[in-house]
Amino acid sequence: MSDGALPRPRTRPRPLGALKTLAAFRAHLQALSIKLGTDDAVATGPDAPLAQAFQLRHGAGAGVHIGNRFCIHPMEGWDGDSDGRPTELTHRRWRRFGESGAKLIWGGEAVAVRTDGRANPNQLVINTANLSSLRALREDLLHAHQVRYGRTDDLLVGLQLTHSGRYARPHRRERAEPMPVQAHPLLDARFPPDTEPRPMDDDALTTLAAAFVDAAVLAADAGFAFVDVKHCHGYLAHELLGAHLRPGLFGGTLENRSRFLGLIVDGIRRRAPHLGIGVRVSAVDTVPFCRGPDGHGTPEATALPYRCGFGVRADAPTEFDLEEPIAFLKRLRELGIELCNITAGSPYYNPHLQRPALYPPSDGYDPPGDPLHFVAAHVTITAALKRAVPELFVVGTGYSYLQEFLPFVAQHAVRTGGVDAVGIGRLALSYPDFPDDVLRGRPLDRHRLCRTFSDCTTGPRNGLVSGCFPLDPFYRQRPEAAQVKALRPRAGDGQS
Repeated sequence: MSDGALPRPRTRPRPLGALKTLAAFRAHLQALSIKLGTDDAVATGPDAPLAQAFQLRHGAGAGVHIGNRFCIHPMEGWDGDSDGRPTELTHRRWRRFGESGAKLIWGGEAVAVRTDGRANPNQLVINTANLSSLRALREDLLHAHQVRYGRTDDLLVGLQLTHSGRYARPHRRERAEPMPVQAHPLLDARFPPDTEPRPMDDDALTTLAAAFVDAAVLAADAGFAFVDVKHCHGYLAHELLGAHLRPGLFGGTLENRSRFLGLIVDGIRRRAPHLGIGVRVSAVDTVPFCRGPDGHGTPEATALPYRCGFGVRADAPTEFDLEEPIAFLKRLRELGIELCNITAGSPYYNPHLQRPALYPPSDGYDPPGDPLHFVAAHVTITAALKRAVPELFVVGTGYSYLQEFLPFVAQHAVRTGGVDAVGIGRLALSYPDFPDDVLRGRPLDRHRLCRTFSDCTTGPRNGLVSGCFPLDPFYRQRPEAAQVKALRPRAGDGQS
């Protein structure tokens, strides 16, 4: 499977908002030679594929009902306070998640298990001092859902636990304080000359695994039904999965590279046996990309074999390899884990794959191909993994780019068994009740559909809060809106 080695577009890819009908969307896919299944119509009512409930069968979550097939992905807001507690901006975002109509809230937010693991100085941190504020955050979401839908017994809410590892910036946005787990010939070179990234040793990783367990116990005390042990997007546990050349207990074989997760799961089972466990994993990756002379993303040159990635071919590192991802998912089942959320790549070094978008953030690059190619990669790879390990409840990613056509693709993927739940990320910032509108058969509000302007990324990249500045009136009126607009690579583009 290929990812980044696509012919670069001579012009910007056609915006999906210009396609007014499903027939036009299908013709566009055909013209691009992209295979992406779409249903003819989106069903409503209790028997509709996207409205079907699901009962978990395994592990600590056995018997739990998830009321439909929509999921809200975890998203950082860069809006916690300096101690890692949620602010009113955080509460607003979580209330809107509760009002969305989705019955699975996957982690809500990436929450650091230790202060040194924050990706930014305003990321949430879970500890005893912050526990009551995280409990209140969850209760705010539940209350919003109860008020709108009249029940919460079919709503599953988790908390994503993370350590940012290589991408830790816990004290100042402009100062990297990396804690990598391997030497990386390309990514190490991106640090300033006065920053020396030294890989964590085995004792440090064992201690960190214990911190994840402590955090999970606190999450259970705060009322969360499950924790996500984050293995995606270039952060610590994801980087471990690609540490083929690391010596010692946590590198080399896949058994060693997944040892960190095993330690965490064993600890949670001992101390919080009723807490569910999920894993969001970047199942495939590519060599890091950079901005080329023409502004498009281009793969960095590297010596072969490339032995620093997970789910990527060592001899052709712009292509995927599913052998180890399938083995890892089977390992999840051995550990009694049923909840699995599939994503890809990293926002730091191949964002075109991780979150397909038409417009790059301020520090990004134009996509190396039509973003629909990368949406299709998400959908196709997720379906292949679901077929390989059908016992997992699998959540898919990459759907927000589809905009008006998301329901047709999502229903097809669920109906044909390619995925169990459809995850919504950026779209939940601009149009949080999108799932409810789809499930009730209401016309979509085109003015709130995420058009992937990437302002929600440009803001945090420049030390500002994250929100949908173009489409959410609340954020459009904030003082940061003008700053974000000025930072766009093409200020004023696409605002329709």
